[in-house]
Amino acid sequence: MIKKIGIAVLLGVLAIALILFSCNKIINKATKNRTYWNIQNIPKNRVGLVLGTSNKLVGGGSNPYYTNRIKATLELFTAGKIDYILVSGDNSTQYYNEPTVFKKDLVQGGIPSEKIFLDYAGFRTLDSMVRAKHIFGLDSVTIISQKFHNERAIYLAEKKGLYAIGFNADGISLNQGLKVQIREYFARVKVFIDLTLNTQPKFFGDKIEIK
Repeated sequence: MIKKIGIAVLLGVLAIALILFSCNKIINKATKNRTYWNIQNIPKNRVGLVLGTSNKLVGGGSNPYYTNRIKATLELFTAGKIDYILVSGDNSTQYYNEPTVFKKDLVQGGIPSEKIFLDYAGFRTLDSMVRAKHIFGLDSVTIISQKFHNERAIYLAEKKGLYAIGFNADGISLNQGLKVQIREYFARVKVFIDLTLNTQPKFFGDKIEIK
């Protein structure tokens, strides 16, 4: 009996590992050569879509994922690779507002306020991609986040009819970001679940033209 339970557990673990590996491989293959590190090589897009995250860590320190996305966005705009910026993030409570915080730091970095548009209902990457197309009317976009996040976002965008490339913000060391990297594997499995179930954004709302 104990032996059978052990075998069942082992098979379950192997099945989970296979699913994680397969989903990761599919997304990596589909987005190969669609993300860029070099500002000179990335094609121009009218709009850059920066994906939200908290500017602070749980302990209160600065979040390097946030600061590096700000830096990457400023680099793209300064180099003339984007004309407008759409910040898509979580504004689930009056005390937590990712888009507004991003805008403040981008304006402080030299980007004119009128060039920045805010999507307050980007609760998940899926929401951000669907809303970029259907609410903000975009057909193509440059996504700005860390490479692993860009790949997942590009894959989702493609499946939702939005052509996307990615500009990779710097990440952090594997040791520091291990928890995030592990979570990413499960997030990639969730991509296929959402696509199978045709999961929709939490909110749609009125259309907003970026001009």
